[in-house]
Amino acid sequence: MTVTSVTADRTTIAVSGLNTVPVKLTVAAKYNTTNPDDENLVLLVYIKRISGTGPMTELLSTDLPRTSGTVQDGVWSGPVHISSTANGTYKVYGVSYGPYFTWQAGGMLPDPTPVDGPTLTITGTHQPKITAKVTPAVVPFGPNYTITWAITDRTTGKPYGTRIRALLGVDNQCGEEAGGVNVLTTAAGLITHLYPSGEGEWTNCLRIKSTPLDIAGLGLLVLRPGVVSAVPSKASAAVGTVVPVNGRVLGPPVNCPVLLQRLYGASQWRQVSTANVRLSGRYTVSAQPAYKGLIPYRVYFAACQRHYLTGVSPVFYIRGL
Repeated sequence: MTVTSVTADRTTIAVSGLNTVPVKLTVAAKYNTTNPDDENLVLLVYIKRISGTGPMTELLSTDLPRTSGTVQDGVWSGPVHISSTANGTYKVYGVSYGPYFTWQAGGMLPDPTPVDGPTLTITGTHQPKITAKVTPAVVPFGPNYTITWAITDRTTGKPYGTRIRALLGVDNQCGEEAGGVNVLTTAAGLITHLYPSGEGEWTNCLRIKSTPLDIAGLGLLVLRPGVVSAVPSKASAAVGTVVPVNGRVLGPPVNCPVLLQRLYGASQWRQVSTANVRLSGRYTVSAQPAYKGLIPYRVYFAACQRHYLTGVSPVFYIRGL
């Protein structure tokens, strides 16, 4: 594809709060194709921030339809929706073919054709701030939990005073058009949602949507306790014999390490074996009685993957013979 020009119907934009301002983009381009399936080709315009502050560092146009000419030599036009979270100076730097949904479903956008496009000066004020409170703070395995999401004006610290439409998502719903729950906040900007325990294993999020990119969003992983079990395959073994110790960590925190520790003296636990948690949540470490008598062991799980907290199995004993 060869891009002849990209123009914008305005280059200075002011936007506040949860509003968006459409800026019409017009692309003159030539696409070398004879495939009749390309007759409905749409284009995407890429825009990046070159100065300023705020969460929105990149902008993307909607799918731009062809408005005149041919696919081989035509003009495509349509809007980019500017939100308050875009604040600063932005530059049109590339064009690719769409539609956006096709590329998003595939996991990545194509490398755009570079262009030296217009510069947009955006003043974004009263940007939204999203916070979340999880109850209980550490979510046990089994019971449901709630998250109270709050949307406020970052400038004033107060609610916008209107009910706000948002989307609650889990896992890939936080980054794709893959469903989710559409909700309306209260006038105070609050929404409390009940989640089944299993959804605590994935990212939970709130998205304030626009097209194609969100105005704002927040994703989080709820905290989980470190719940560890450990059972030696033998209650006793000759000194120096390897005794497998099998156990499980709830979650599971796949690939996180577990440490078999042996008690030295009255209170000092030292690592004697290690393993990683398997996809099933299970693991196997190896004990090796070093002397005759009853030897205390435990399995220690260190905080891992940002949301599994430290946990320790009950102490167990292997008798060295």
